[in-house]
Amino acid sequence: MTDLYDALEARDPSAREQSLLSALPALVARAKQAPGWAAILKDADPQQITSRAALAQLPVTRKSALKELQQAALPFGALNVTPVGELSRIFMSPGPIFDPEGRGDDWWRYARPFHALGVRRGDLIQNCFAYHFTPAGLMVEGGAAKLGCPVIPAGIGQTEMQVQAMSLLKPRVYAGTPSFLKIIIEKAQEMGADIGSLQMALVGAEALPPSLRQWLVEHGVPSVLQTYGSADIGNIAYETLTGGQVNPGMVLDETLLLEIVRPGTGDPVPEGEVGEIVITSFNPDYPLIRFATGDLSAVLPGTSPCGRTNTRIRGWLGRADQTTKIRAMFVHPSQVAEIVRRHPVIAKARLVVTGEMANDEMTLHCEVADPQASLAEGDAIVASIRDVTKLRGDVKMVPLGSLPNDGKVIEDARSYQ
Repeated sequence: MTDLYDALEARDPSAREQSLLSALPALVARAKQAPGWAAILKDADPQQITSRAALAQLPVTRKSALKELQQAALPFGALNVTPVGELSRIFMSPGPIFDPEGRGDDWWRYARPFHALGVRRGDLIQNCFAYHFTPAGLMVEGGAAKLGCPVIPAGIGQTEMQVQAMSLLKPRVYAGTPSFLKIIIEKAQEMGADIGSLQMALVGAEALPPSLRQWLVEHGVPSVLQTYGSADIGNIAYETLTGGQVNPGMVLDETLLLEIVRPGTGDPVPEGEVGEIVITSFNPDYPLIRFATGDLSAVLPGTSPCGRTNTRIRGWLGRADQTTKIRAMFVHPSQVAEIVRRHPVIAKARLVVTGEMANDEMTLHCEVADPQASLAEGDAIVASIRDVTKLRGDVKMVPLGSLPNDGKVIEDARSYQ
């Protein structure tokens, strides 16, 4: 078994689940102290929220709604329980969207992914995440401080100085985007600089294709792990190692409750099906209840070979917001969900848009138990499409399990040539 950060990581999954569910009533009660959550959760009785089924009845709050919520009640949409004057920092991401940081230890929870990478007390970290306005750089700082690791606050850009710092100070660890690490390595080669001290990289904020990971390994960084997180929550999940090999999937952080829901809804999907990542965070300063990140993923069955027993996700699989403009009208995943709701015969649906721009055709592919027997329902579904979207659309009945498991509710298959 891998050297774990603490005993929590090896808990029996049922014990972890019970611990999280038993904390829900207090979380909901605390959140309702904030006027924003009091409005969102106005119908929720905290003492009744003791199961996943009960949690699934609460509204989903989407990241895409934060800008509007915050504009109505600056800076955090009245979703913060801790008053602004008692926070540590306020960050601003493009939008703008504001994110708070409280005064707690490792507030963003980055010690666990660093530990999984092999980082230990005293290891020098060159932190190449951004420090200005956005929280990424300081997220990493918190995890490094928790482990007792010094940090070079390098930030982004200034590639020659990055190389110079690495060659002179000899950090063992890089933190930042994988593409910037590639740029630094190429610059070091161009300068003839020795940055061979770098042995580990914790990367995030963008995709890490297998080809890029392999390139980094071949160019002198043997251990490269990626994290998945957001500016609102911090670290959500992270890769792990066993015997120097990267394990499948990403392990969820111990303090988060994960749901995967069908895009456009708050309805949890079966294990293994791709859907939108929804997180409930037990952060006392800025609790987030059923917070939809806008990202797609799926639960990976089983547990990691590293000995960590928490849920694994497949990593980032795309964006959940598939809103598409069809014949000058926007069609949203929530509208597809409404059509499905009206017709119980439909187990799953996918709206496929074809044709050429300005000559669009849309067909709702409906998974049903018996396609032939369900044809009679077709006219009613066509009427629902027109009623909900204000557009004409066709219907195609398909057998159960025939639609791709990729989380897409709306597929834009038009020709743009």
